[in-house]
Amino acid sequence: MTASTSAPRVRIQTEDFDLSQETLALRADDGGVGAVVSFVGTVRDQVGGEALSQMELEHYPGMTESSIESMVDEAFKRFNIRGARVIHRVGVLPACAQIVLVLVSSAHRGEAFQACEFLMDYLKTQAPFWKKETLASGARWVDARVTDDAALARWGIQSANAQ
Repeated sequence: MTASTSAPRVRIQTEDFDLSQETLALRADDGGVGAVVSFVGTVRDQVGGEALSQMELEHYPGMTESSIESMVDEAFKRFNIRGARVIHRVGVLPACAQIVLVLVSSAHRGEAFQACEFLMDYLKTQAPFWKKETLASGARWVDARVTDDAALARWGIQSANAQ
């Protein structure tokens, strides 16, 4: 195990995260890292042309972390990666706030890109989060999208939503 994997791989938190600090922590003392790929998701300020003021995210503590940990384990099995970290925010987030961070390190970029995309496809469909958007017309819960299910299917995983 490298030093970069000694920190928690999965964190669910209300506070914001710093991409630079998280990247440095992931690759700390691991001279075998040749690539770090990151994905930062943000809360859009519009949905279907309508202004969004905030998004509220809920989760089941313990269950959510365990589910994401299992998928990080799967990423290590499928791809030749050296480290991975997923940070997902919960609570009420304003438009344009950072919501999710996926970081993957590897010796070469290809594996890191694939593993990062794999983890994001999983997070979009399978991680137990519930999202409520607040728009000018009112609040509504966000349903799963067919395009997200199709993205997960390319990895050989069927979404619970598609069953």
